[in-house]
Amino acid sequence: MTLEQLRIFVAVAERQHVTAAARALNLAQSAVSHAVAVLEAEFGAQLFDRVGRRIELTGTGRLFLDEARAVLNRAEAARL
Repeated sequence: MTLEQLRIFVAVAERQHVTAAARALNLAQSAVSHAVAVLEAEFGAQLFDRVGRRIELTGTGRLFLDEARAVLNRAEAARL
């Protein structure tokens, strides 16, 4: 797990859309999808439910979102 993967996960979770997150991060949609898939595989847990073109956080995804934000905030504090 990398900080970049966490940033991507948070962006997708906040927008509930992979393409919108990719645009906001200036990344290819495939790179964003891959980062989420890698996180899900690494933890052996589904973080999103895919509903048509939209995605929604699972219960595990909601818990992970809180932790991801906390880690990113701590990393930013350390950088400062």
